[in-house]
Amino acid sequence: MSTYVVGDIQGCLEPLVALLAKVDFEPSRDQLISVGDLVNRGPQSLETIRYCMDLGDSFQMVLGNHDLHLLAVAAGTRKPNPKDTLQEILEAPDADQIFAWLRCHPLLLEVQGYHMVHAGIPPIWDIGRAHQLATEVSAVIQSDQRDLYFSHMYGNSPDIWSEQLEGPERWRVITNYLTRMRFCTEQSQLELATKNRLEMQPPFKPWFDHQRNEDQPVNIVFGHWAALRGKDCGQHLFALDTGCVWGGPLRIMRLETQEFFHQNP
Repeated sequence: MSTYVVGDIQGCLEPLVALLAKVDFEPSRDQLISVGDLVNRGPQSLETIRYCMDLGDSFQMVLGNHDLHLLAVAAGTRKPNPKDTLQEILEAPDADQIFAWLRCHPLLLEVQGYHMVHAGIPPIWDIGRAHQLATEVSAVIQSDQRDLYFSHMYGNSPDIWSEQLEGPERWRVITNYLTRMRFCTEQSQLELATKNRLEMQPPFKPWFDHQRNEDQPVNIVFGHWAALRGKDCGQHLFALDTGCVWGGPLRIMRLETQEFFHQNP
């Protein structure tokens, strides 16, 4: 048995199928985990979701910002963006089943000592606190409060964590850390406007360049940041978004060996 973790697919089904064939993925034996953003901007978002759903118990994922955006549009709390490629899903006969399936997935997942997240984990939280807060938001997404959550999900403030935050503001900043973060300060103040650069003026740095509040090293597997092109971000860090939807390869990692495999679009 092998456990594979794949970067941002974003509706690019053909490279995914080819990459799984390359590593001899067998659903009856192996596990596939996505670091989020199954959908949007690519040509086959609906087919990608159905493919992953059909894998049944052989598939797991964490939600990314594009997956959450789809759920917000489906809930009627957000209008689609002009660049979205989600209409097929919204009009699909099995749309309600798809949305229910998506809502059941977490924002942070631990498998074999690796912690899968879409964007990252802020340095101010240790891994235990990160899991607690991710679970808190997941519970809201799966509850009758989800429309309230999605109607307040968008926005860049508050831009720093406080234990005193409550309700939609608390949910939003947790979501932004886990699904949108690239740069932050040592105190975990977010800078969410910058997307295509790899450096910023101090005190902002890539979230993974700050010292973590941990007693032991933590393995973090993440996507989201296509501009990194999967570069080596340091020990115990595994960047999987290599920009497949923008013409780069799709990357998959075998957890047991930490090997990377790639497939061009």
